[in-house]
Amino acid sequence: MKISHYCVGEGAPLLLIAGPCVIESRELCQGIAAAMKDICVARNVNYVFKASFDKANRTSIHSQRGPGIDEGLEILRAIKSEFEIPVLTDVHLPEQCQAVARVCDVLQIPAFLSRQTDLLVAAAQAARENGGAVNVKKGQFLAPEDMKHAATKVRDGGCENILLTERGTTFGYNNLVVDFRGLEIMQSYAPVCFDATHSVQKPGGAGDKSGGDRKFVPLLVRAACAVGVDALFIETHPNPESAWSDGPNMVPLKEMASLLDSALAMRAAFLKN
Repeated sequence: MKISHYCVGEGAPLLLIAGPCVIESRELCQGIAAAMKDICVARNVNYVFKASFDKANRTSIHSQRGPGIDEGLEILRAIKSEFEIPVLTDVHLPEQCQAVARVCDVLQIPAFLSRQTDLLVAAAQAARENGGAVNVKKGQFLAPEDMKHAATKVRDGGCENILLTERGTTFGYNNLVVDFRGLEIMQSYAPVCFDATHSVQKPGGAGDKSGGDRKFVPLLVRAACAVGVDALFIETHPNPESAWSDGPNMVPLKEMASLLDSALAMRAAFLKN
């Protein structure tokens, strides 16, 4: 598959999707994009900037959601132009897809919406018409084998540029676990991305918001690279404790270079074998 000018999958460099959980400001996005592009260029890693214009599935109705689609897309358009990098954002409704696809290289389907046929088909059609791609996050409630249906829906919508993302499976209350067998299973349907930061999330684990445990992110990143994942998804922020969303599971921006170095070392070992 292709994301903008990047190839993804067997024989291609590692793809990294990284950025803040939600668009907090243009300045925050510019700072993260600049830092991450430099880190990735120095390591021959293909980089896609990500940020959400709306966090539509927050735990509490009082939680910060983001700037909305109009302002959010203007910021993403500016990031794409200024840094000459592909950009990714979530879509939640079929009617959002065309506007988002005219700006973003990747339309992302949130995990909770991974079975929504109309949304998957609309995203596929918009991506096809604008030369983009669709990233479908595996629902926390789905088996890896179930993602073949999501991939089929996107292909039936006319888009062959598909990425499937693992982000953990519900295990009891307020906890997620990762079955690494699922990465190889899903690779039979499309290239696979591993979402390391949402996999350590504790949904609703902080009462009126989600918790998380970022100390396990490096461990899971290395494990995913040892399995041979095609891409990584990592949310990052200069100061996660002040982030509007998902702070407990985001990686501090200053730690991203060393995290990526360890990921690449494990990937090199996998490729050698």
